[in-house]
Parts: sequence; C-alpha cells; structure tokens
Amino acid sequence: MSVSSISAPSPFRAMRVGPMTLRNRFIKSATNEGMAKGGVPSKMLAKWHEAFAKGGIGMTTVAYCAVSPDGRTFIDQVSMNEQSLPDLRALTEAVHRHGAAICAQITHGGAFTFLPELTSGRPMSSSGGFNAVGALSGRFLRRGMNEADMEQVAEEFAAAARLAREAGFDAVEIHMGHGYLLSQFLSPMYNKRRDQYGGGPENRARFPAMVLKRVLEAVGQDLAVICKICVTEGTKTGATAEDAAVVARVLEAAGAHLLVLSGGMNVESPWIMFGSPLPKAAVEGAQSWLMKMAMRILKAKEPRTEFHEMYFLEHSRKVRAAVRMPLAYLGGVESLANVAQAMADGFDCVAMGRALIRNPALVNEFHVGQAEKAGCNRCNECVSMMYTAGGTSCVLDAPNDPALNAMPAAA
Repeated sequence: MSVSSISAPSPFRAMRVGPMTLRNRFIKSATNEGMAKGGVPSKMLAKWHEAFAKGGIGMTTVAYCAVSPDGRTFIDQVSMNEQSLPDLRALTEAVHRHGAAICAQITHGGAFTFLPELTSGRPMSSSGGFNAVGALSGRFLRRGMNEADMEQVAEEFAAAARLAREAGFDAVEIHMGHGYLLSQFLSPMYNKRRDQYGGGPENRARFPAMVLKRVLEAVGQDLAVICKICVTEGTKTGATAEDAAVVARVLEAAGAHLLVLSGGMNVESPWIMFGSPLPKAAVEGAQSWLMKMAMRILKAKEPRTEFHEMYFLEHSRKVRAAVRMPLAYLGGVESLANVAQAMADGFDCVAMGRALIRNPALVNEFHVGQAEKAGCNRCNECVSMMYTAGGTSCVLDAPNDPALNAMPAAA
C-alpha cells in the first residue's frame, strides 16, 4: 500500500512536538539496551543509537534513565547524574551528527526494583502492603508514598530533565507505563489509596500529572516533554483503554507535548507488551535464582498468544478519540501499510522497536521504496540479548561488541 494513497499526513513530513521539530514521524521506541554497565552509558550505546539516526529515524529514545539511585530497577541502568554527563553528551552528539533528535526516557522503578540495597528501606509505591512484584527480588513489602516522598520524586524527575537538557537531549519521555513507579499510581492493581491520589483514573493520574508539570516547569521551553502510558494493562484487574483515555485528558490538560501509547506490564502481563510470548531465554537470563524461579512461574501462566500487526490499535483509537493532542502509535508496526493505517486513524507519528532493532535503516528504506515491510520475525529473542555482554541486538545478526559495551561513551 502506498502512503500517498490514503488521505493522511505523510509519515516522512516534519512534525512539531513542543519546542522540537522532528524531521519525520518515525520514533525509535525505548527498548532496554543493556548498555550502561554500572550506570555509565557505553560506546556501544552511542553506536547503537547512532545507527538508528543514520537509518533515517526522526527521533531515537534512550531507555530507562533512572532519576535517582533508589529509582533504578537494575544496577546496569543509565543513571541521570553529573558523573554520566560527559558520556550522555557523547551519546547525543553521535545522534545529532546524522540529523535525528534524541530523547531520554526518565523513570523511577518504585516497587519494581532488583537493587541489592535501597537507602529508603522498603521500595516506594503508590500504596503499601504486600509487594507482588517483590517476588522477583525478595522484597515482599512496599511502602506507600506520602506527600513529602512525592515532592522529592517530582524534583528528582525535574532534575533529571535539567540534566538531559545539559547533555544535549531534544526531549524527555516520562515513563508512566509497564509497572514502574508512575504506572503504579495509574494502575488499579497497585493503587489502593483512599486519598486524593487514589480511586478513579483521574485521581490516580494526579501524582503523574504533578511530575509532568514539574518537568515542564524545569525544561518545557527548551525540551519536548513526552509521556509514555499504557492503553491496556492486559489483566482483569488492570487499567483499561477507557482509563487510559481519562489519563490522556489529564496529561493533555497538564501540558504534555506528546503521548506514546504502549501497553502491558513487566511482571503481570509482559506478553501483552510484545503482542506475543517471551522466549525461554529471557527467563533463563534472569539475574538471580529467585527472579528466575518467579519468571518461570510467570512463563507457565502465559496464555497462548498469536502475534498480529497493530495489536494495540483498538485500544489506542479510544485514546485518540478522547484528546486533540499529538499521539504516537506503538505496537506491531511492521510495514509501510501499517504506518499508513496509523496516519489514517489520526495518530501523529509511529513508534517502533523490534523492527528497527532488526534493521536500523528501515526508515530510509521505506522512504526510497527499497522496503515495504520489516524483516523482524517477532521471535522476541532480542529481549534476552539484554543480558549478554554486548547488550540488546537482533539474534539474526552478529552480537554487539562486548569491548565497546565495557567502555564509557566519552572515553
């Protein structure tokens, strides 16, 4: 299908997102890279994102940049601190050399953490009590945040955004999905509060919106401020597309420049995130015996799931109908025809992960007519490659260079 055959904006046309202009409507979505040993961005990470920029992407997103030491999920996760600043600059410069924009996805893990120790004792979350996700880390209790905690975390997000600006990023993406801290407020599975931060989806969105406003106050005239949310959590007791529509209206009112629409939860429903089952290697690659055992149990509960293209489309359409702000469609975009469908349905851009890991030059190939479909076979083995010495890569290609992944980006 030709993009021009549908009455919709061309995905190859430039787009304004807050103070930032993207050269086209294609975004490399955040996918855990495994390329920040000890929290330091590596030369491999810079090379990896540079490849997407060379390949024609409008913007590439650096995954899971932790806003604080306790906000990390893993030790080897990009840390937004002064020590990482030279390496973050090397990363942004590598992408800018090829005309693409670069976004830092800023996040706090909350109760979803595998750190060996925390300065705060029990991990923070929207509500206290039993920590189901703690089965993966041996932390079976979580602590409900008070307003002082919220103030501290909101400032940590703002400080991370200011550091991203100093490092040369064009945008920050506040991660509000997949079971991390802000998602734990949005999710009825986690949020059992009885104050103004709990109850219906509008109240559950109150603290995430506070974080958004704080980040906008910090950098909103200089960087695009994006939020990633779930259009479905994929469980009987989880948030729905109707909830997501309410959350989207709250974030639109708070001033977000763009929403990236994703789905699924890291622990309760990871197969929803990928639209298909996780490979056994992703389970066996777990970093501790307890985490591995828990993931084996989760794998045993995994339903039979057949991949289909555009697997979040029906959910995302409900969010599109609820707001006027720019939205990025994510989930099973495999072809130029899928891109055209997203544009025709009123989405402003598309976010892609596995298809670009398989072929970083896919956008350029789409543009010149060299390809109409991605070569990804949806095996999801790239997920398990995160645990290897070279970091995330497509198993149909040679693994990444472990030596580059052990060197700081600015070295």
